[in-house]
Formats: sequence, structure tokens, C-alpha cells
Amino acid sequence: MSSASPDHLALQRLYYWEKTSPDRIALTQPMGGGVVQDFTWAQVGDQVRRMAAHLKVQGWEPGARVAILSKNCAWWLMTDLAIWMAGYVSVPLYPTLAHDTIRQILTHSGARACFVGKLDDWHVMKPGVPSEMPCISYPLSPADAIKCYDGWDAIIARNKPLKETVVRASDELATLIYTSGTTGTPKGVMHTFGTFAWAIGRGVDRVQMVKEDRMLSYLPLAHVVERVLVEHGWLATGMHVFFAESLDTFAADLQRARPTIFFSVPRLWVKFQHGVHHKLPPAKLKLLLSIPIIGGLIQRKVQKALGLDQCRFAAGGAAPMPVSLLAWYRKLGVPINEGYGMTENLAVSHLTLAGKNQEGTVGPTYPGVDARIDPGTGEIQMRSQALMLGYYKEPELSKEAFTADGWLRTGDKGQIDSQGNLRITGRVKDLFKTSKGKYVAPAPIEDKLVMHDAVEACVVTGANLGQPLGIVMLSPDDLARAADPAARNELQASLEEHLKRINETLDPHEQLKCLVVATTAWTVENDIVTPTFKVKRNRIEDLYSSSYERWESSGQAIIWQGA
Repeated sequence: MSSASPDHLALQRLYYWEKTSPDRIALTQPMGGGVVQDFTWAQVGDQVRRMAAHLKVQGWEPGARVAILSKNCAWWLMTDLAIWMAGYVSVPLYPTLAHDTIRQILTHSGARACFVGKLDDWHVMKPGVPSEMPCISYPLSPADAIKCYDGWDAIIARNKPLKETVVRASDELATLIYTSGTTGTPKGVMHTFGTFAWAIGRGVDRVQMVKEDRMLSYLPLAHVVERVLVEHGWLATGMHVFFAESLDTFAADLQRARPTIFFSVPRLWVKFQHGVHHKLPPAKLKLLLSIPIIGGLIQRKVQKALGLDQCRFAAGGAAPMPVSLLAWYRKLGVPINEGYGMTENLAVSHLTLAGKNQEGTVGPTYPGVDARIDPGTGEIQMRSQALMLGYYKEPELSKEAFTADGWLRTGDKGQIDSQGNLRITGRVKDLFKTSKGKYVAPAPIEDKLVMHDAVEACVVTGANLGQPLGIVMLSPDDLARAADPAARNELQASLEEHLKRINETLDPHEQLKCLVVATTAWTVENDIVTPTFKVKRNRIEDLYSSSYERWESSGQAIIWQGA
């Protein structure tokens, strides 16, 4: 886009850092067994140029799509840059997708090749990649992929670096970001180099990111927040990016990175809280924090245990953060700034301001972003220079995404207060009506449900029932403990008390008839949650709705699904 600053265009930023800071470490990649590999800006530039030379000689048409299927790693970022330098368009895929979805995206995008990188379940995904598609493996790819495909290091070794300084225009298509699909088939959101440049320009100003910052990259780079905040934040500022090795090593990865900027989704912030509570019960923690001097020591000790003692800017997003959770972290000395956005606007819409308590809202708009509430539906609508071009190959869906006067329809309901802060009240389509004709907004009730230490995720549902009901998924540890009858009885009593306290805060038509404990984990693999841990409501309905009436009429407050 013509108004995007060239100072923030991705390739120009790479050229800047490889020229001005060639010896500074840009990326730190764990290789397993405690070994890490550092990449300087000079090394990043060299490898990107060599891979770009290889891609360019394939002779694909300008703007050809090239896919990336990998967990986060140094080669992911270098691949994206190489695809751009070669004149192509990148198509990132979540590293947890089912093979049918992989094939659908590769086919729909018309991808000419695929980078197959660091993956946990490649044998499950492999049928989704057409056998005739050219693929390239990374040093940390599964053994089968390394054996079958041309390797990154071998390609780098046999290609000379591209000498030319390729400049991609701001209005050129940079990437197709396929949405994680909470409501159905993923759509390819089209973004240009200019929309990215405009978005990160606003982000750097609001977060005040600088080259001395450190970030840990662990949420999927295929997701818009990680793409903008980590990838483009890295290019814009020259900061140091660390990568997580695995879930098992995540605590150690955090300790190694000691991030100064840290972003996480609500489900993981809740898990961190549960981890603290398992070591320090809530009542004891609250007491210790209230004691002068001791409280400060406890704050620092917990922050250090979480790996967040150096964190100067913590943020949450992708779903609403419960206010009580935000208050808990604030007492720990880790205030969380809550952001709001979506793939269609590069996640740059609203963000709470550092140093101000705007809990319960997602703060004001970024500079240059306009927001309004549709008076008829209560829908949040916004516009900015980070808006998508549309959905790839979907002109009708693209048209439906915008109002007649060019505002993006977010699908979220909200209210804007007198200070300009946005409060999200739910999804336009998530509202449901009970058999009594009363509407229920599930999101605020779910915010309360998830605050029980044993609850990892939840859904409030019940269209056409007399009263809504809640379905909860327990943490793996609590679900395992529930196999013991005594532990289950204790947990059941605790959940009953939790349900009672919540119902006391709700209007009569909102009060939950019962809580159903799911005995099957909700995972990306069984398609109940998205790769960013948002629960797919339509899948919950598919799996459980046939039991709703039986549960409602059971007379039990807590029901163990399948029992």
C-alpha cells in the first residue's frame, strides 16, 4: 500500500540488518539434547539468498505460491524471506493439521512446492501432500522427510547467494494466511507487503519494541499474531528471537530466552496460573503477597519460576481474558495487556495501554484504526490500512466480509466506553435462545467457568433447552487424578461449589443447570479446538448435543460424560 512506510517492508529490513549488524545474533534454535545453534544476521541473509536462488531457478511464474508446513524454527523464518526474495507468495500451514485439510489448502492455494519442516506427526500428515509435489526438508525434519526430500543444508551448499537486492512493491501479495476455521472450511486471507508494514509500524509504536528485546517463538507462526509480532517485529527491530524446542522443554526454553516481550493465549495463561497454584495454594499465595517486603520477594520468585522476571511487556489475545485472571497476574507484578484483532486485519485493531488498568476491555484502537458498533446487531466493525485484500478465490465471501461502505465485519459483539475502550461481549452468532425465549451470551459465563484450577477449557451451550449447561474439559493431571474415587469425589464437590458461586452471579435465565465433565481431551488432532486453542462450538454440538436433554433432566449438578 502506498502509505506503508518502506522502512518496515520485510525484505528491506533484512537488507538493513545484514548490512548494519552482520555479527549480531538474530535467531537461537534448540537442536536437541541441550544444544543450541545461533544464527547471526549475516548468516540469516546468506542462507535466505542461497535458498531464494534455488527457488528462483525453478522457473515458476511470479507470485507462485509456496507452502511452509512446520513448527516454529529458524528455518521457518528464513524460508518465508527466501520465498519473498524469489518473487513468490508464502502459504503457511499449521503444523497440527489433519491430512485432508493440508491437501485442501495445498490444492486451493495452487502451491507449487512445500517446505516440510519440524513436525511431530508427519506420518499422519504425509498423505495430505501430493506425491508429485516438490518438497524441501529442514535439518530438524522427521527422518522420513529428510530421507525423501531435498535437504535445506544441501541446497544451501550448492547454490551461490542471490546478489541482487530484490524489492517487492508494497501492493504485491505477500502471503495467504489460512484461517484456523472455528466455523468451517479455512479461508485464504490475502495480505500484501504493505499491510504488514503498516501493521508492524503501529505495533512497534504501541509496544515500544526495540532491538534489545528478546522473544520466545512458540505459538504457531502460521497464526497471524505470531507472524506479525514475532516475524515482522523481529525484522522491524532486529531483536533476538529464541525458539521453543517442545512442550516438554517449554519451561527450560522460557528460562533460556528470558523474554522481555511475551505473548500467550488465554488457555496457556490459565495453565501457568494452575501450575503456580499446584506449588503454592491460592489462599497461601494471596496471604504471602499481602505481606510487605515478603510480597515483593514472592512476586520475583514466581516471576523467575515462570521465566518472566525480565518481561517488560506481557500480552494476551486470540480470545477474551477473564478479568479475574488479569487481576491475579497484576498482583504478581505481571500486568497483561490484552489485544484484539483477527487475521483479516493482521491482529492490529485494539490493545490496552501499558501502565493503565483497562481490565475488562481490549483498550483503545491503535493509531490509524477506526472502530464502530453496528446499532442494529451490536457488531464491532473496523477499518485500517492493514485490512486484507479479501479471501483468495472467494469473491462472494470477500464481499460479505465488508459493509457497503468498506468497514470490516468482525463477527464480534461489543461496546465502546466513554474513554474509547472496547469491551467484547461475545460473538454475534454465538448467542443462543433457550426454550423460554431468553437469549444467553456464553462468553462471559465461560470466563467465570475457566477460573477453576482443574478446568482447562469450557463451553456454555443449550439452544432450546430450559436452562443452559456448561461442558468442561479438565487438565490432563486432574483428569488422571479423577480415576481415583476419593479424588473424584473431592473434585466433584469443588466443581459443585464453583457452579453454585457462578450461578449466584447470573440472571435466572443464564444460570447453568449442570456442569458436564468431558472425559475425552479436546485437542487439535480430534478437531475440537483450533491450533490456537479456541474451542470449535460446532464440533461440541456435533459430539454432545444428543445428550443435552438427558443431562438437563438428570437432576445432577455435576455429570461425568460417559459415566
